[in-house]
Amino acid sequence: MNDQPKKTLLLVNPAIKTGRGFIVNKDTRYQPLSLGIIAALTPGHWKVKIIDENFRNFRYYPADLVGFTAFSSTVARAYELAGIYREHGIPTVIGGIHVSMCPEEAARFVDCVVTGEAETIWPTVIRDFENGCMQRLYEGNLTDLIRSPQPRRELFHPGYIFASIQTTRGCPMNCDFCSVTAFNGSHYRFRPIDEVIAEFKTIPQKNVFILDDNIVGHSKQAQERAIELFKAMIASGVNKDWIGQASLNVSNNEEVLKYAALSGCRMLFIGIESEREDQLTEVNKRLNAKMGINSYDKVFKKMHKYGIAAIAGFIFGWEQDTKETIDHRMRFTRHCQADSIQSTMMTPLPGTRLYERYAKAGRIVFNHYPEDWKYYGYEHLVFRPDNMDRAEMQDHIFQAMDKIYEPSFLRRRMLKTWWRTRSLITAYWSYMSNWNYRSMAFGAAGKPKNLLLNKKS
Repeated sequence: MNDQPKKTLLLVNPAIKTGRGFIVNKDTRYQPLSLGIIAALTPGHWKVKIIDENFRNFRYYPADLVGFTAFSSTVARAYELAGIYREHGIPTVIGGIHVSMCPEEAARFVDCVVTGEAETIWPTVIRDFENGCMQRLYEGNLTDLIRSPQPRRELFHPGYIFASIQTTRGCPMNCDFCSVTAFNGSHYRFRPIDEVIAEFKTIPQKNVFILDDNIVGHSKQAQERAIELFKAMIASGVNKDWIGQASLNVSNNEEVLKYAALSGCRMLFIGIESEREDQLTEVNKRLNAKMGINSYDKVFKKMHKYGIAAIAGFIFGWEQDTKETIDHRMRFTRHCQADSIQSTMMTPLPGTRLYERYAKAGRIVFNHYPEDWKYYGYEHLVFRPDNMDRAEMQDHIFQAMDKIYEPSFLRRRMLKTWWRTRSLITAYWSYMSNWNYRSMAFGAAGKPKNLLLNKKS
């Protein structure tokens, strides 16, 4: 009989508590799904604990091995916490999209770096650790999603209003500013629908984020699969209200919208990005450019027909933006028939063609890494634009956002959503969504602030 105590794996979800960004509101916090999957991949003779800074300030917890996940905006915090454990002689390992793009950087701050998707490599990491031969670098491969491990949801903080689930991986769009294709590949991979339904039934929350980067994909096959998934959700009595992400082609087959709505879809996020076709072409946003800006409201109207609200994502801070184009985009967002507006700054994330282009041209101002990564959360202008002083452009963008999220206008927008979708619940969701996006941009105080004037523009 083995009486040895279990080894402890501590998993950490770092956060930057700036009062801005996605963790400002509980409604926009995402469960760290990757950590739940890592926990599920860890052998049963280990004890696993998650520290989630979305809800709790970090407090030292003893462990045998400590693992981190991080986005670019949180990776400096992850490195900071890893340093605490390394001082205690405790091995550290990090994975996630940022370190997959910057493994050499990460290797300076942790004992082990895991790149790519974890399912194919984490068992090897644990086995090597137990045998005393953990390597400095492991490279995970893309794999099919058959028999994917269900995340250990009991380890997630109970404060999450929305649960998270993923039914596909990969994105064929390959936009210049997006690192999804570099991380998850361009091939669109489906999880078996029966496995997705089985996981849905383990979710205690009523509200769910479907985290697929594009739930309808780009092909007829992907659309048919989405319909099949939604029908299965209906037939199995999953009974969740959910939000997902899609592209403009979501309305090409109205059966997609019909069954999405019947399965509980309340809102879909669509990356519109710009009302100018030249800007869409500039960053390889081919589908939007092909369908044209006149298609936007047509798509939104079809969504409303089935009671689904549209969250339209717009980017400010394009290379050729001026005060006039920023103001035009602001007016466009106010007049379009989308129900919620997500306004973000153009952000060159590592691993993207946009980052490579700006770095090569010497236009990235916030390049004191890893400290400056904390500004890469879509709320700051981190590069030098062509036609304006950087600080002046950021300040003007904040002024535009202040008009986009004007409180009285948000109330009027909610009433329009109620009338268009015939759903008070959907209208309320869209209204709160707009307030969440306002808080992301301006912070809890709700006032625009230009925080970066100290940087040379």
